[in-house]
Amino acid sequence: MNGRYLLDTNIVIALFAKNKKVLDELSEIFIPGIVIGELYYGAYKSSHSDENVSRATNFVNSNTILPCDSETARMYGQIKSDLKVKGKPIPENDIWISTIALQYDLTLSERDTQFNEADNLKLITW
Repeated sequence: MNGRYLLDTNIVIALFAKNKKVLDELSEIFIPGIVIGELYYGAYKSSHSDENVSRATNFVNSNTILPCDSETARMYGQIKSDLKVKGKPIPENDIWISTIALQYDLTLSERDTQFNEADNLKLITW
């Protein structure tokens, strides 16, 4: 399947590892700003922080990063409320990532089952 994908952190890490399945599937990709924060966090806490920070920076400079805006925040509030009503909370960053996928009508490429809880989210697992 080729298309427009928003990548979760674990897919970006698979991309860094040159995972063939991920590389074969990619076409037009977008990265949520939240994922960039998670990448930098992992880079700074790693034993090879200089190398990993540089890798993250190069990745940022060569991809389209989608930020949060007031519409993202409004949608986040609705999604988080819906999840609470369903009794199915998911991690905060994953709500933001789900929101950006919905806001920009992108398929979220992920490897985490909690994303299944967000309504109307298009998902693909690689």
